[in-house]
Amino acid sequence: MFAPPSPSMPRALPAEQRERLLSTAREVSFPQGARLFEEGGRADRFWVIRTGTVELDMRVPGRRPAAIERLGHNELVGWSWLFTPHVWHLGAEAATPVRAYEFDAPAVLDMCREDAALGRDVTQWVGNVVAHRLHAARVRLLDLYGPYGAGTV
Repeated sequence: MFAPPSPSMPRALPAEQRERLLSTAREVSFPQGARLFEEGGRADRFWVIRTGTVELDMRVPGRRPAAIERLGHNELVGWSWLFTPHVWHLGAEAATPVRAYEFDAPAVLDMCREDAALGRDVTQWVGNVVAHRLHAARVRLLDLYGPYGAGTV
């Protein structure tokens, strides 16, 4: 039903850069059913999941939001913070209780501007996540609304 796991932070960033980013994070928790963000809202933070599951969804006129993907341990939640106009393209909800590292997007963007190598690697990491999520959204929407089996990969 859902696509393979998206690129996780541990595999995507060199250890030194990963530790530098983690030093700016704060630990947060979300109860099951909590909305992390809504499609169209201001994207000024992002998360890396420690435990639990977050479900990404997309508004569909006249229907409940369509579940696009489930994210788990070490996966990035939120990429819209990196790209202007910094508005969420999807919504996100805690499918189970979630513990995560939360990052202040403007602070991370400042770090990336100050360190070109960090900026390049973070951009590549997030870009890979975006590509994966677009593919997952396409497959999921074909499963929901296309001819039988159209989204099977």
